[in-house]
Amino acid sequence: MIRLGVNIDHVATVRQARRAAEPDPVAAAVLATLGGADGITVHLREDRRHIQDRDVFRLRETVTTRLNLEMAAYDEIVAIALKVKPDEATLVPEKRQELTTEGGLDVASNVASVSAAVDALKAAGIHVSLFIDPELAQVEAAHRLKADAIEFQTASYSEAKGAAVARELEKLRTATAQAVAFGLHVHMGHGLNYWNVQPIVRVAGVEELNIGHSIVSRAVLVGMERAVREMKQVMTEHYPNPRKG
Repeated sequence: MIRLGVNIDHVATVRQARRAAEPDPVAAAVLATLGGADGITVHLREDRRHIQDRDVFRLRETVTTRLNLEMAAYDEIVAIALKVKPDEATLVPEKRQELTTEGGLDVASNVASVSAAVDALKAAGIHVSLFIDPELAQVEAAHRLKADAIEFQTASYSEAKGAAVARELEKLRTATAQAVAFGLHVHMGHGLNYWNVQPIVRVAGVEELNIGHSIVSRAVLVGMERAVREMKQVMTEHYPNPRKG
């Protein structure tokens, strides 16, 4: 069964709009877990636009499943991760001017900086994933750096129209097969929602999906617990059951 990691960054986005105490990302994490989330994901950005340092430490004390910390390979953020000790750290690209993460981390062109972060995190016993584009060169680079997992960005798939959808889906299938052959765990995320997730759960080799904006948007209307439960239901109903045929 594919795991669901729920990204709660945008709960903090609403809070930071007023620099208030609510809504509390920690409370959102608890409700997401009650709804069936297999893990909680947060991105501690350099500019602290949503999740704050205190949130990460409190989540480490609260999350009973898996805590996945998305982060850039900056020394300051790596140092915080080494104190927090999340179950997993996912290295992502980061630009101050972007609204959200744009594309995957270019591991192949930034081996030195990424390698230093990977080594430091792994030495602390933290599972390391790299958020990359579904390209063989990036998969090979992740393997060379001894990452434990990769997370393929699905933004290109999620934003595709018409015939491009099938092309992007095939890229993800091919890249997943390559990653599995290297012994890497495969995760996917970015732009996935209740309508486009079905083909993704059918990709052989995928172990985990990280979904945030769509679930938080739904939660505004129906509550976090129900929003997560509905996503899990969509994923489960379309997941190929080996016992059937």
